[in-house]
Amino acid sequence: MIEILTIETPSLGDRSYLATDGDVAIVVDPQRDLDRVTRLVSERGLRVTHVLETHIHNDYVTGGYALARDLGAEYVVSAHDAVSFERTGVRDGDELRAGAMRIDVLHTPGHTPTHLSYAVHDDQGRPVAVFTGGSMLFGTVGRTDLISPDLTEELARAQYHSVRRLAATLPDEVAVHPTHGFGSHCSATQATKAASTIGAERTDNPALVHTDVDSFVREMVEGLTPYPTYYAQMGPLNATGPSAFDATPPAAMDLAAVVGAVEDGAWVLDLRDRTAYTRSHLLGTINAELRNDLPTYVGWLVPWDAAVVLVGDDEAAITEAQRMLTRIGYDRLAGRSILDPAALDGHPQGATMPRRRFSDLAATSSDERVVLDVRDGWEWESGHHADALHVPFHELPERLGEVPADRPVWVYCATGARASIAVSLLERAGREPVLIDDFCLPGDVPGEEVVDVDVDVEAMAGG
Repeated sequence: MIEILTIETPSLGDRSYLATDGDVAIVVDPQRDLDRVTRLVSERGLRVTHVLETHIHNDYVTGGYALARDLGAEYVVSAHDAVSFERTGVRDGDELRAGAMRIDVLHTPGHTPTHLSYAVHDDQGRPVAVFTGGSMLFGTVGRTDLISPDLTEELARAQYHSVRRLAATLPDEVAVHPTHGFGSHCSATQATKAASTIGAERTDNPALVHTDVDSFVREMVEGLTPYPTYYAQMGPLNATGPSAFDATPPAAMDLAAVVGAVEDGAWVLDLRDRTAYTRSHLLGTINAELRNDLPTYVGWLVPWDAAVVLVGDDEAAITEAQRMLTRIGYDRLAGRSILDPAALDGHPQGATMPRRRFSDLAATSSDERVVLDVRDGWEWESGHHADALHVPFHELPERLGEVPADRPVWVYCATGARASIAVSLLERAGREPVLIDDFCLPGDVPGEEVVDVDVDVEAMAGG
């Protein structure tokens, strides 16, 4: 019997896997913090023979190279990927053996040109699972615009045929195990269920439901939304064989050192929730709440080569944030500091920030304030406040000049998380921000016109 263990990474919307026959194991698409994998290996007394990559990842730093080296396993990567390390290069039609498991290699281009899927068979030769990476996802597919805009449509067509090949090759009962689809921007859309099989995908996967490739490509490409800017760094980094997660804490800093870091241009990330931040914080810091979307928002906003300092309530918060950021390559942390809000009382750099509701906004007029919507474009297009200016939060540093400076700026998003980042940026730029900390929904603003909005709040990922 083949057992498959799933390792979730909610902060990036991804999954890694360990498949075992009870003695021997393979690992698929491991992330950089390998202790989650090695703990399972040790607890179960397994011998890992192969570490498999479905593709050169765009949304996280792989732990595959380091894990294979540490465990003495073969590192399996497409033979067609240009990498600078030794690997077991495989091609379509190749076969691997790991204990009682047979792994068939399938070329499934689309998410990347060289993308592979791995079909695992038991000791009777029956296919039981397929690891599909960014190809067939749960009710969706991996996006195809991450390599080059010029290749988006070509890869979308390849994706269509790859998903259909998997469905034609494997029986209905085979379990599907994708890497993306659970919040990752590597997905064209998000997963529609928690588990799936080849048979289940026949009913709702767009590549299988659409009867022609043109309609599939048109629908998929038109639905693509922006993806984080840090993605540009991941492919080149993963092609070098990156090191494993280094859990060494960054240097401790006192309050004076943190103030100095702000003055020197470091990105000082205050990990506390926005209630605590608005009550008391250090001027020039950015309120990046410790939530699952922390790495996505930081990777979208903070320059790749910037000095980063983490500020939090306790060491546990800073340790968790360090782990999250290391997964996307932000491991050049300049320092850490435990913040005592009392130390900011009377401090020349101490600050508070107004935090209001939409009902408070209704009592003001447009000549008294600016309303700023920092959600993504698709969210704006689905409905927005009638007076609002639209600047997505990650574009704000470059577009500050578009935000009027003569009035307070009331900022909203979907849940407040991106708005809390935006008000931090505005305050750092010398503006007067106000954080709107509730949802923009029809009827929430009595007496003031609101463009009609049809929003399922629970479906709005992130803040």
